Order: sequence, then C-alpha cells, then structure tokens
Amino acid sequence: MKIIVLGAGVIGITAAWFLRQKGFEVVVIERQAGAGLETSFANGGQISVSHAEPWANPGAPKKVLQWLMKEDAPLLFRLRADLLQWRWGMQFLRECTPERTRHNIIQIVNLGTYSRASLQQLRRDTGLHYDELSKGILHFYTSEQEFEAALEPAKIMREFGCDRHVISAQEAIALEPALVSIQHQIAGATYTAADESGDAHQFTQNLAHLCAEQGVQFLYNTTILGLMTDGQQVTGVRVQDAQGEQILTADNYVLALGSYSPQLVKPLGVDLLIYPAKGYSATFPILQADKAPSVSLTDDEFKLVFSRLGDRLRVAGTAELNGYSTELNEVRCKAITRRVLQLFPDAVDINRVQYWTGLRPATPSNVPYIGRSKIANLFLDTGHGTLGWTHACGSGRALADIMAGQKPGVDFAFTGF
Repeated sequence: MKIIVLGAGVIGITAAWFLRQKGFEVVVIERQAGAGLETSFANGGQISVSHAEPWANPGAPKKVLQWLMKEDAPLLFRLRADLLQWRWGMQFLRECTPERTRHNIIQIVNLGTYSRASLQQLRRDTGLHYDELSKGILHFYTSEQEFEAALEPAKIMREFGCDRHVISAQEAIALEPALVSIQHQIAGATYTAADESGDAHQFTQNLAHLCAEQGVQFLYNTTILGLMTDGQQVTGVRVQDAQGEQILTADNYVLALGSYSPQLVKPLGVDLLIYPAKGYSATFPILQADKAPSVSLTDDEFKLVFSRLGDRLRVAGTAELNGYSTELNEVRCKAITRRVLQLFPDAVDINRVQYWTGLRPATPSNVPYIGRSKIANLFLDTGHGTLGWTHACGSGRALADIMAGQKPGVDFAFTGF
C-alpha cells in the first residue's frame, strides 16, 4: 500500500518513519528544501509530558483580557476580521471549564507519556542523537498565585501517570543551581524527572535521513496546490515543482501540514479548528557553562521554556494569535532576552542571539487531531500546538497502527472513532 505524507516537519517525518516500519510504501511531499525547516526548526526543545495543562483552563479568560493587545504578553490575541480566529476563540472559551480542562489534560498526558516512551525506544533502536538530555523538566514559579494554580493540574497529571512532583524552592535550586540568582523569588516548583529535552530540528533531519535509507521517497521543493477527490475519497495531490504541475496518487494520504492544514481540506468538507499561534525563540551561545541551566526549565509566569542544546541555550515561548505572519516582533524578542538576563545574567552572549518565530498549529483544547477524517483515505496528524515535538513519536506510531488496521497502544480520543 502506498501512502503520501503531506509535510516534512517533525510530525510528518515521525509518521513517515513509523509507517515505513509497518511495511508501507511512503512518499513525503514538502515545499521546503529539507525536513524540519518551519515550525520544527527552532522550538523550545522540550519533551514535556509535564506541560499538559492546556491554555484553555478556568483561569485563562481573565488572563487573556489582561493581556489583550499588550505587546509583550505571554498570550496575545490580536483581534482581526478573521472568522477562523473568532470561531477558534469562542471554542477556546468553551474549553475553559474545569470539566473540559480535566478531560483535555488526560488526553495530553496519555499521548505525551506514550510518545516519550516511543521516542526513547526509537533512540535505542536507531542510535539517533540530537543534543538530547534526560535530566527532567523543572517548572518554577515566581508568583505565589501561579504556583497555587498549578497544584490541581499537577495532581491530575500524577493520577494519570505523569510523575510531576511538587518541590520547594530549595529543592529547585539543588536540582538546578543556575537558578540561584532568583532563589528568594521562587514561590515553589514542580519537577518531572522522566521528561527530556533535545533539538527537534536535528532530530527531524536525522530521522529523515534514516527514513530515506529505509526507502521513504522525499519530494522536496514541491508545493501542494490542492487535493483531488471523487466525492468519497482523495484521488490525487496536485503539486508544483521545478518541472511544473503534476498529480501524484496513492492509496492513502496523511495530512501533517501544521497550521496550513485547514485550508487544504476545507474544500473537501473537513473542518479543522486549527489556528496559527506564532511562537518565538531565542538561541544564545553559552559563555559560562556552570551558570547556564542543564535541567530543562519552564518559567510558567512568563510562559517561557529553557533548554540546553550542546553549547547553546534555547529559550522559547509566548504565543501571538495574529494570522499567518512570521515577521519578528522586536518587543517580544526583547522581552525574552530581558527575562534571560534576569535569570542567568552572566551565562550567555546576548550580542550573538538568534531570534526565530514559527507558526504552531493550535486547537482550542490543545488536543491534536490524530486518526481518520470523514474522507475514507485521508488521515489526520495535525494540530499539535506547542507540543508537536513532545507528541510526534506517539502520534506517528499510533497513526501507523490505525492505518495498518491495528489498535494503538494509548488511550486517546482519536478522530473517526
């Protein structure tokens, strides 16, 4: 059976890998010149099962109102005459009830735990390296209110197998001495020892090379123009490359185009509530290794994550809902650097910082679409938001099982069932 995977980010590449392991003939189509060059290029680097509290939670509406139109806000809704944005926002508010929040946390934890285990197995099987570190993730709080609000979600995560333990400020400093400069500001912390970090771009490119060695065909520099159907199923993909337009066919198709997924399938009657959340990152050369963190950190008040990637410190976060622009906002870039200087004043070279922005495909619930669509031979692997790197291996492995007619090894609300 031949399968075409649409998109070569971390989601598309992991899907291609697990599909090939099932024995399928796999072709990957990508508009860029290589794998992992858009949203997967410079993300926060965390494999964070512990980052399972969705944006939509009981405390979110008040925060969003406070942050509205504030340029350096962690989550910025820049209101537009955009029907998809308004529909997304209304559903976001519906997801903010305690019941919906609990349901979504369970989905995200289950998929995350399964995905982390799948990544670890893949690493053992292939020897793949990508500046990975297995030192856990430490969430720290400089706001007593934020810390108190984190206790119930952490409890739910523990109920469903994510060992996110509440610890004191002193224990946090013992785990990560680089936080010593703000030790008196830390109200509390949580620590998940099983979580990891690593460079998603390196991982995606290295896994793409392994896929090619296993026989996966890659069509880079190939733009997807549309899907053709006979009303019941997809009959082909219309693409354009250096030779012009052509139609490519397969038995089944996997949609892994991130934020660009909804536009491609809307003409087919497939309605995906995905909106681009523009995230930012800053990558700093490390000057003093002992003063830079080696444990991956999450600064919940500022919605930033910190990951040590070899001799670099990657700092990423914030979200701007403002359409499909990838233009860097200087105010938001400077806010990241300002926080780095507050936390690790002598650790990095701020004069050689590299800023980046990417469009993270967010659903209102933060739960991705994985599984069958209403079109018989079109499968979904999209809408992973900020957790694409965390959920990639589990999503790809589960989808491969579904497409092989097998039951995935994770309790998750797959589409089409």
